[in-house]
Amino acid sequence: MHKINHLLVSFLLVITISSSTRAETAAVQPPDWDSTLRLPEAQDMNPDPRIVEINLDARVADVDVAGRRVPTWTYDGGIPGPLIRANVGDRLIVHFTNHLPSPTTVHWHGVRVPIQMDGVPGISQPEVQTGGAFTYDFVIPDAGLYWYHPHVDSAAQVGFGLSGPLLVNDPSEKVGVTDELVLVLHDIEVDDNGALASPESGGTAAMAFGREGNVVLVNGKKNVVIQARAGVPQRWRVVNTAKSRYFNLDIPDSTKAFTRIGSDNGLIEYPVKSSTLVLAPGERADVIVTPAGKPGSEIQVMSQLYNRGYGSVEFREAEKLFRIALANQPAIVAPPLPKIGRSIEPLKKDGATPVSLELNIIMNNQTRKNEFHINGRPFWRAKPILAKIGETQIWTVNNTTVWAHPMHLHGFFFQVLDKNGAPVRPLEWKDTVNVPQKQTLQLLVRFDERPGEWMVHCHILDHAEGGLMTTVQLGDVTGPGHTHKP
Repeated sequence: MHKINHLLVSFLLVITISSSTRAETAAVQPPDWDSTLRLPEAQDMNPDPRIVEINLDARVADVDVAGRRVPTWTYDGGIPGPLIRANVGDRLIVHFTNHLPSPTTVHWHGVRVPIQMDGVPGISQPEVQTGGAFTYDFVIPDAGLYWYHPHVDSAAQVGFGLSGPLLVNDPSEKVGVTDELVLVLHDIEVDDNGALASPESGGTAAMAFGREGNVVLVNGKKNVVIQARAGVPQRWRVVNTAKSRYFNLDIPDSTKAFTRIGSDNGLIEYPVKSSTLVLAPGERADVIVTPAGKPGSEIQVMSQLYNRGYGSVEFREAEKLFRIALANQPAIVAPPLPKIGRSIEPLKKDGATPVSLELNIIMNNQTRKNEFHINGRPFWRAKPILAKIGETQIWTVNNTTVWAHPMHLHGFFFQVLDKNGAPVRPLEWKDTVNVPQKQTLQLLVRFDERPGEWMVHCHILDHAEGGLMTTVQLGDVTGPGHTHKP
């Protein structure tokens, strides 16, 4: 009888899916299956369906961090900040107010905004002072998962809790999965007294490594449980907003658990299966996961150790992220997913302007502090990369240091080349890429018609503040100069 019921459920599921014009799986998860990780969403105040208009307030608030109330820096009173939802082509209006004790801004990581909306003080806008306000207003041209964070003293402010997700959907995309989780991976440093640790702890040596928090969180929660039905696929939209920590997602006892269908800028050329999923700070991934196991059992999702350089794996342990409790119901055999992918034209190397970027670190004999350099200069003495509107450049990024660097380009996407100079397959558009220690990567980037001075920096934010940052000067640019606080 049990077997008959199981077959009947599977048959009905197939019928439901086949008759669905959206070609997506029926919602058969347990009730409130994702309630422990569901993010609060920003309230859209505008009745126009193509305009998303919200208020966003930065303020200090007491937040539960792994069972302790900690005064953290928040957007709208929580960490992470609220999930902002929009569709591709929508106009996003954000009325931002700053009630923090320090100036700040909002940078829209990965979004191809006009330079005036990029959130970089001293270059694209003034700092928003305590008690001040600024309205961000732009059209979102691309689908994908993006995120927002400050670009003033960013290592400290992101480390104190300031980050939030922006999910941009394309209604025409069909991936065959209804149940979706937006997962914000981050960490925070809390001292023994339950207060935020100093962002300068450990001095210049800690800056060189990149400070990591001692509490690892997913959507602000520590190792909570979600519910699931075995055999029913879920779509995870994942972003790493930690200021230094890499995440190496793993579902123990599962082979090829992750089907990656998208990255920084939406869908990739075709899906790729993998046993683990590595995300450097700033990177995003769009994956399909089908929980498998005995009904009534529990799955522990882990972040395994990842070698990002000296000191990152020695005498350390893997982190528990969250758990999946499988409902005490028969597993379902879901039908195959539709063909998922995206046509991406490879950028042409022919005629591309070569640009060399050498990343290194020195000890400044005068200050007795470690100093990161790009092409022999820290950010405060940097010479910008010159680019013309419509130009394609090929960047050779040579990392001479003993630590990996996730390099992020503001405002534009690029394609990564392999060791033979061919595009890495599957093709994808990136705005953040990990450059491993003592290795070299080549990137192809094409600059469109948005002139301005655009940041390029390591997204280990201590490294950026330690000098590992420069700019691209696109077109004829005049501005206030390098007064930016990273």
